[in-house]
Amino acid sequence: MGVGEPGGAGGAVGAGAGGGPGGESTVVIQASTVSKRFVSYRNRATSLKERFVRRGGPAGEDFWALRDIEVTIGRGQTVGLAGANGSGKSTLLKVLAGILRPSSGSVTVHGRIASLLELGAGFNGELSGRDNVYLNASLLGLSRREIDRLFDSIVDFAELRHKIDDDVKHYSSGQYVRLGFAVAVHVDPDVLLVDEVLAVGDEAFQRKCLAKIAEFRAQGRTILFVTHSLDLIEQMCDRVLVLESGEMIFDGPPAVGTKLLRQKLGSLPSDGPVDWQYATVRPRSVGFSRHPDGPTTVQFDPGEQLVVSVELDLGEGAPEAVYLHAYIVGQDEIPIWMMETPPGGFRLGPGRHVVDFAVPHLPELLGAFAVKVHVSDAATGVPVTTRRFDELFGVSGTHAGGLLKVDYEARLRG
Repeated sequence: MGVGEPGGAGGAVGAGAGGGPGGESTVVIQASTVSKRFVSYRNRATSLKERFVRRGGPAGEDFWALRDIEVTIGRGQTVGLAGANGSGKSTLLKVLAGILRPSSGSVTVHGRIASLLELGAGFNGELSGRDNVYLNASLLGLSRREIDRLFDSIVDFAELRHKIDDDVKHYSSGQYVRLGFAVAVHVDPDVLLVDEVLAVGDEAFQRKCLAKIAEFRAQGRTILFVTHSLDLIEQMCDRVLVLESGEMIFDGPPAVGTKLLRQKLGSLPSDGPVDWQYATVRPRSVGFSRHPDGPTTVQFDPGEQLVVSVELDLGEGAPEAVYLHAYIVGQDEIPIWMMETPPGGFRLGPGRHVVDFAVPHLPELLGAFAVKVHVSDAATGVPVTTRRFDELFGVSGTHAGGLLKVDYEARLRG
């Protein structure tokens, strides 16, 4: 199966000026609704005769490597791009670097970019290492005088002084990477983009590269790198973007994103809840009223009916049956009472659903109370997510606390 770019890319990649003193933007990279389309040919003609005979046959199939990616990266952030093979990580990095044009959407980058995206990218195998340093560095924007000044430092970093005048085609894959990375980090970049190529380096060189990345972080440079090492993302990154089938499914703290990806890849059992915003069942909102579907009310009297309505948003991969625990918590997060769905939970399809917990008679309480919801798989008991809502309701009674048993009924609305 061959893959080729369709003609006439509809997107644009622009390199915005960094601005002068006082005018610099804190946003370094801005990608707006970026999509990237390739055309996949399953039965490409291999001869002129075959092409003539197949004339007018079916065209290639569209393959979307990226779909509607929205991302804003600030100055000084270190961002990891993670996902399974084929999720679109490297394609996104190439679009951000300006190597690929998006099929739709736009990318704006402020500052000089240095990228190490493919093994030997920008190297000519027939030229010596010395010549490739000058060629590659000039492509990254350095003048001849600047390269002369940095040349010895580049060669020493790559540890290739004994090979620098040999043709690059005789270099090992590790030596390719050493030279490419050494050039990239010596061009004084504002933004450094690194693909998974560091995986072919030996352990000592990887430590040197990570130390250089740490140095860049300390200097406030912006770094994006693709890696399958989730431990490295947790160690080095301020933020992680997780991609799946060309779509961004997570943008946030590394510890949460790596756990989500490990669960999706099956390398971590789903034995603990993920952040509610990224779970397959998301508790979207909570409301309080005196009757199901009635007007919102926040103040109640003892003896009145209270209906706690929890709105859920179910996505792909959600459990077939969902089980809820709803805790009413008071001051200092003390649980006042607990409510749960019937045994077996509720069977819900993708989309929005509302679960009402109706308390016929509020107990004699005094104070303001919140709701904490735990979601789990009704069939297996495995936790899915948990959320403590900020919304409060008040009861104008006389009893200020305690763990109470109240009567209630859980019903699925509709």
